[in-house]
Amino acid sequence: MFEDILITIATAATPLLIAAVGEVVVERSGVLNLGVEGMMVMGAVTGFGVALTTGSPWLGVVAAIIVGMLFSLLFGFLTLTLVTNQVATGLALTLLGLGLSGMLGEGFVGLPGIKMSYLHIPYLTDVPYIGRLFFGQDPLFYVSILLTAGVAWFLFRSRAGLTLRSIGDNHTSAHALGIKVIGIRYLAVMFGGACAGLAGAYLSLIYTPQWIENMTAGRGWIALALVVFASWRPWRVLAGAYLFGAVSIGQLHAQALGVGVPSQLLSSLPYLATVVVLVLISRNRRLTMVNTPASLGRPFVPDR
Repeated sequence: MFEDILITIATAATPLLIAAVGEVVVERSGVLNLGVEGMMVMGAVTGFGVALTTGSPWLGVVAAIIVGMLFSLLFGFLTLTLVTNQVATGLALTLLGLGLSGMLGEGFVGLPGIKMSYLHIPYLTDVPYIGRLFFGQDPLFYVSILLTAGVAWFLFRSRAGLTLRSIGDNHTSAHALGIKVIGIRYLAVMFGGACAGLAGAYLSLIYTPQWIENMTAGRGWIALALVVFASWRPWRVLAGAYLFGAVSIGQLHAQALGVGVPSQLLSSLPYLATVVVLVLISRNRRLTMVNTPASLGRPFVPDR
C-alpha cells in the first residue's frame, strides 16, 4: 500500500518536473514564457493522436516534443525577433494552445488510449517495498531524473551553461562580449518547448491514457510556480515537484477515505499550495532578488 502511494506521487510529479526543468533553462536565459500550459496541452493532444494512429506511444512522444518546439518557436519569433511583450505573448500562446487542442482533440474524446509500458527488470522489480518504485516505473520517469541531473550539470558545471546564465543576468554585457544573445535564447526557448510537449505527452500516454479537453488542468501554471519556488535551481525543482505531487495524491486519498471535508476544497489543495508557496517566497525579497535572473522578461534589441 505504501509503495503504491509513493508510485502514484512519482507519477503525479513527473510531468510537473519535466515542464519546470525546461522552464528553468528558458528563464535562466532571461526569457519569461508563460505559455507552458498551452505547449503542454498541445503536446498531450498530439502525443495521444499520433500514438493512437500509429500504435506507437514513442512516436507520440516524439511528435509531442516537436509540437512543443514549434509552439516555442512561435513564441520566440514574436518575443525575440519582433520584440513583443513576453507576458502578453505567453498568455496568448496558452489561450491558443487550449483552443487549438480542443478543436484537434474533439474526435479523440472517449477513445481508449495507448499506454506506455512500464519497465520490468527481472528480480530487481520484484524486490519487496522498493522494487516497483525504483525499477518498475515508466521510462519517462527515469528520463525526468536524468533531465534534471543533465540541466543541473549544464547550468552550473559547463561553460555553455555559464554563458546562458550570463545572458540572463545581463544581456547587454553579454552582447558586448560577443555572445549571440538572441540565438542562445532561441535555443533555450526551444528546449523549454520540447520539455513542455514531453510533459503533455506524459499526461495523455502514461498518467491518464486518454484525451480529455484541457487535461493539463493548470499544471503548466504550477510548473511556472515551481521555478520560482526552486529559485531557478533544478534539484530544488525536483523536490518541489514531488512535494506538489504528494499534495495532489494526498487529496485523492483523503477523498477516498471519506474525510469530512468538501471534495471541492480537497481538489483545490494543489493550487492553494501553489499560492501559499508564492506568498511565502515573496516575503523574502532579498532571497528572491539574489536568485532571479536580472534580465528576466526584459526585451533585447542588439542595435539599441
